[in-house]
Parts: sequence; C-alpha cells; structure tokens
Amino acid sequence: MDPVILETARLSLRQFTDADIDGIHAACQDPDTQRFTSVPVPYRREHAESFVREICPKGWAEETLLNFGCFRRDTGELVASTGFHGRQFRTDGVLEIGYWSVPSQRRQGFTAEAVAAMCDWAFDEVGVARIEWLAMVGNQGSRAVAEKVGFRFEGTLRSRLLQHGVRSDAWIGGLLSTDRAMRRD
Repeated sequence: MDPVILETARLSLRQFTDADIDGIHAACQDPDTQRFTSVPVPYRREHAESFVREICPKGWAEETLLNFGCFRRDTGELVASTGFHGRQFRTDGVLEIGYWSVPSQRRQGFTAEAVAAMCDWAFDEVGVARIEWLAMVGNQGSRAVAEKVGFRFEGTLRSRLLQHGVRSDAWIGGLLSTDRAMRRD
C-alpha cells in the first residue's frame, strides 16, 4: 500500500521524512513514552533514523505498519506518531492502533484528533471491521485518548504485553465503524 496523507482541522498526518528524525529522537527521550511503549531504551538517534528510513516504509509496503507522523498545520510541529499494525487485517479485518505523543503537545486533543481521522480512514478506505487498542495498565493518557475517540473498554488481558523484557497486563478496547455515530453525536 502506498502511504497516504490525511488532513484534519488542525493536523496533517503523513509519512515521516528525514527532516523529522531530530523531533522523533527528542520526543522518544520522554520517560513515559519509554515506559509505556516499545521504543528502544535508551532511544538513540540511530533508532529514529531506522524508524523513518526502514521500519515505516517497509511497513507501508508490506501492509504490516501503517504509520503516520502527526503535525500541527499552523506551526508544522510534531505532535504524535500514530500507527496501525495487523499482519492479517486483509483477511481478518482487524487492525491494532498504537500511538505516542510529544510531551509538550499533550492534553490539547491533538492525538485524539489524529487517531479519530485514522480510524475513519481505516473504516472508510481500507475496509477494516474492527480496530483494537491495547495499552499497559496504568497508561491513563493512552486510555483517555482511546475513550475520547470512542473505543469501548473491553477488559484487562493478563500478562499480554512484553515491553523491554518485562510482561505487563494490558487494557484492551475496541472500535467498530458503528461506534463512530455515537462519537459524533
């Protein structure tokens, strides 16, 4: 699949480029991003370079990671990285969404705006049936974004996540295309 560009009222969602490497590297120094996501720790510039130059392009080409850099339209600043993964979504219709937010851009609704746009695109253009959200238990910021978008909390999965060599319980939520009508009301 070729990368696409999505626009919202305040954001432009696009594939990362080399110009974004420094911003990604800086954002991934955040202790909460390192704690709650699978980014390497310590996060080095070479990790950002590999993410931009290899991981994201390969993900789009192989349809295993459909990742977007999310940027403010007014300033061009990086807000978040958001992505879908699901190796069998073409056959089972299910994608999983993940995201991290730049610390200085949090609590302004940007990540929820980006995630909502991505979910709309996945339902309308990609034809998925279900989008799942998983987060380490305790990741209140991620849960707040998911709930704002309309994901329904479905429970706790024991020992579901393996991050940095440690197993953790995970919250799970689901979003169906029919849930979007409730979000818009």
